[in-house]
Amino acid sequence: MTIATDAICPCQLNPNITQTLGAPLPYSQCCEPLHKGERAAETAEILMRSRYAAFALVLPDYIVATTLPAQQALLDKAAIEDWAIATDWAGLEIVQHLAKLGKRHAQVEFKAYFNSAAGLQAHHELSTFVKATEQVGKNTPIKWYFLDPTVAMNVTQKQPCLCGSGEKFKRCCGPYV
Repeated sequence: MTIATDAICPCQLNPNITQTLGAPLPYSQCCEPLHKGERAAETAEILMRSRYAAFALVLPDYIVATTLPAQQALLDKAAIEDWAIATDWAGLEIVQHLAKLGKRHAQVEFKAYFNSAAGLQAHHELSTFVKATEQVGKNTPIKWYFLDPTVAMNVTQKQPCLCGSGEKFKRCCGPYV
């Protein structure tokens, strides 16, 4: 799906708010630079918004790329794309952003709205994000990633964490997946 760069970004639409305090951002100034890889999300909330917009715009490669690298190969990109296409996305509401859970985790509670035969519905979720390295290494950029709790991983609690923190999995990302 394509969108005009001056159109309102999908993450800025909320069907429950009739009047906003400021003008909603156009796609070109909101999620498009993230989708194009021109900048990284500075917060978990910004990453959450960009992932919602990627679902609305059917950008499965971005969904995969913003999931924790250790989980990416386990994702079904075709299923992600099929679900994004089949869903009539209607808007996003950020309920709460818990920006600091320990050293490197954050959570975003949100409602992703969609239209169905039964009318407007919401997918309500509390998602966890980790500020991680793409690979284990000191010179690797640190970015926010989505921790997908639906991906079964073969990792023990005493193994090094998959996010590259150097801590044991049970003390780092373990409690969130």
